Amino acid sequence: MVSNWLEWVGYLASFLVLVSLLMSSIIKLRWINLVGSGVFSLYGFLIGALPVGFMNLGIAIINVYYLIKIYKSKDDFKILPIDKNNPQYLNYFLEYYKSEINNFTDEINFDRTNYDVQFFILRNMVPTGLFLGTKNDPTTLEIELDFVIPEYRDFKIGNYIFNNMKDFFLDLGYTKFLSFSTKEKHINYLIKMGFEKTNEYDQPCYVKSIEKE
Repeated sequence: MVSNWLEWVGYLASFLVLVSLLMSSIIKLRWINLVGSGVFSLYGFLIGALPVGFMNLGIAIINVYYLIKIYKSKDDFKILPIDKNNPQYLNYFLEYYKSEINNFTDEINFDRTNYDVQFFILRNMVPTGLFLGTKNDPTTLEIELDFVIPEYRDFKIGNYIFNNMKDFFLDLGYTKFLSFSTKEKHINYLIKMGFEKTNEYDQPCYVKSIEKE
């Protein structure tokens, strides 16, 4: 009976380590791998396999080290406006991440030169996100696309756009964000960013006020 229980601990540890390697987000990979290596270390010590126990304990410590480093690091965010007359990189970006983008937006084809607000988000000088918006009314910006590449989906870019960039949008005359979305992943993201569901536009949508703090 004890032997069977220990086997299941080993299976669980193996499964967690395997799942961690499927994560595109570095943070998710580290967290799941930390739990998996921790359970594997416990398994090794319980069955008397000290090399397995110590090796996985070392892996768990390495994961803790890098997670602390990630959470303590201060990222540098900048926006890179898109030149409507030269959308070549925008076209490459949209084509390269087409299948990923389709998971977060109902839009299939983007009018690549006709947005009122459009920019890339650079994180430590790496193009990690794309924001496209059109004027719904004089003070409302409708978000056509707010996309972050898989490796950087830890909500830091979203927080930067919707919290740190308020003055940028206010200076353009916008006091409200608007998003029409039916994608569950995107809706969960919007709610996390402080959007609220409403029906004020005769269909379900999500809005967030832009206010000076």
